Amino acid sequence: MAGSAAVLEDSSLLSRLDRALLPLERFCALLSGIAIFSLMFLAVYSVTGRKFFASPLMGYVDYIEAAMPIIAIMGISYVQRDGTHVRMDMFIGALKGRALWFFEFVSVLLILVLITLLTWGAWEHFGRSFDCARPLCSRDSSIDVGLPTWPSKLIVPVAFAVLVARLLLQAVGYGRAFVLGL
Repeated sequence: MAGSAAVLEDSSLLSRLDRALLPLERFCALLSGIAIFSLMFLAVYSVTGRKFFASPLMGYVDYIEAAMPIIAIMGISYVQRDGTHVRMDMFIGALKGRALWFFEFVSVLLILVLITLLTWGAWEHFGRSFDCARPLCSRDSSIDVGLPTWPSKLIVPVAFAVLVARLLLQAVGYGRAFVLGL
């Protein structure tokens, strides 16, 4: 949506589905915030250990790498709902009515195709690293402390799946607004 705008809420099925998806999106955004907050404490612990005890946190970089997908991707569906994700809307911001809804519909469909393909690829990437026949169910691990990488790789398709659900709802909403001239 052009700029940040309130989401229309009424008694329609689309609105009920939107409200049903919102708690999951908020939970994902909360996990992202907790991961950022936790990394702050890890940084303080590591710097304090290095400065005063000559012993920094072992595997600090591994922990950062493991938390990066949570930080970068988990909240994306929530900001897509709000229309607050980074985007270029110089052209779309000048549109009104059906023209606006048409361009929003087309852009959401293009994003939906891209994210669907990325979800599939991320799931395949996760599948290559997950193997319960091995220790910690992982075919690969981090370098320093041997953290299994599959949990971090699983976060990406899960977050993208939530985004796909959001984009489907938005595509229906924009298509409906275009057809009905809302």
